[in-house]
This record gives sequence, structure tokens and C-alpha cells, in this order.
Amino acid sequence: MAELPELTDRLRRESRRVTGPRQAILDVMRRHPHPLLIKEIHALLETGDCDLVTVYRSMQLLQKMGMVKRVEFGQGGARFELLAEGDDGHHHHLVCTGCARVLQLDECLLEEVEKRIARSSGFKKVTHRLEFFGLCPQCARG
Repeated sequence: MAELPELTDRLRRESRRVTGPRQAILDVMRRHPHPLLIKEIHALLETGDCDLVTVYRSMQLLQKMGMVKRVEFGQGGARFELLAEGDDGHHHHLVCTGCARVLQLDECLLEEVEKRIARSSGFKKVTHRLEFFGLCPQCARG
């Protein structure tokens, strides 16, 4: 994952101010490469770095800029993950229904299915979202 100076340079290139809270949020996301709830991001910040509203606003901005991807697992709240520069963010997740642990799955077998759907329907730019759910080894034992 990118170092913090690289991330702040991306903000500057987009003519965005590199504020202390934005820098702290990017640092938290860089150090935790799995999707995080906004409340988790806030809890991981140093006390006094920023308030919860600032985290919400920053995540909206970072999402608009393509620096983070919003994912929803149907478990009460959107999660956000940092995207590398040039990454479209397309990948899937395996989510434990016991402890909410999230694994990133880089393999996607649905590209051919997307092409067939586009051909048969006439739709353009067909895409998909797919998440997998199950019990991780620790939760399955317990």
C-alpha cells in the first residue's frame, strides 16, 4: 500500500487541502488494509485528531476522488477501503458472519458473464457487486 506522503500528494493533485484530519484518516486507512466502518476509523484516530462528522465528510470526499471505495455487507453501515492509485477497486470479499472478519478475494470469474449479459441485453458498461459470507475457521470451531 502507498506511503502517507504519496496519499497526501494525491490530495494535492486534486486541488484539495491536506488538512490534519484528512492526513490522519489516510494514515489509519493505510495501516488497516481491510474495509473499515466510519466509527472504526474514528476510534483508530488519535484522540483529538478529528470528530466523527469530519470523518464522514472526509470519506465522502475521498470516495468522490476515487481514493476510497465504499462497500456494504448488509451488516449495518458502509465500510471503506483505500484504493491504490489507478485501482478501480474491483474485487470481492469473504465476510465471516460470526466475527465480521473480512478477506479480500482478488479472483473474479464473472467477467465473461458480464460480457454475455451485455451482448444479450444491449446494456453497456455492465458491472457487478458480489460478496461471499460464511464462518471463518475460528468461528466454525466455536
